[in-house]
Amino acid sequence: MSLRDDIRAGEAVLPFDPGDRAEAGVAFIGRIRSPWSKGDCPKNIGQARETGKPARIELDQAYARGLRGLEAGRAVVLLYWMDRGSRDLIMQAPRHADAPKGTFALRSPRRPNPIAMAVVRITDIDAEAGHIGIDAIDCFDGTPLLDIKPWFDGVDIPPDR
Repeated sequence: MSLRDDIRAGEAVLPFDPGDRAEAGVAFIGRIRSPWSKGDCPKNIGQARETGKPARIELDQAYARGLRGLEAGRAVVLLYWMDRGSRDLIMQAPRHADAPKGTFALRSPRRPNPIAMAVVRITDIDAEAGHIGIDAIDCFDGTPLLDIKPWFDGVDIPPDR
């Protein structure tokens, strides 16, 4: 039983901090600039789009050349590090579900490796400066960015669709 006060009925925490077991390193390539902070952040990208509030990516200048070939209107997959969520919650009781679920059955930022993803649309791009405007995002301002990958319509679809 956890002594934390943020645990809901049915939730369970790991007996260790997954961050202490890190076996690989990652390099943040930039930061996501959003209008969101604790208490007002949308729960998912759909809710973020409904607000009509755009966001932007500010890449570290060393990575700006990697934007060559991207253009406004293009869909991209963002992988980002939800650095403000706890990493030890393995069973969660989301308010929208009727029963607790395992962390890997949810898109919650509270996970052993707080990696999140969203498919967004580029609204504008200044590749030289390393800035990308995006239609929406569901993370706090200043969230570290791990990677940007192009969305390919014929490849990035679920099987049997």
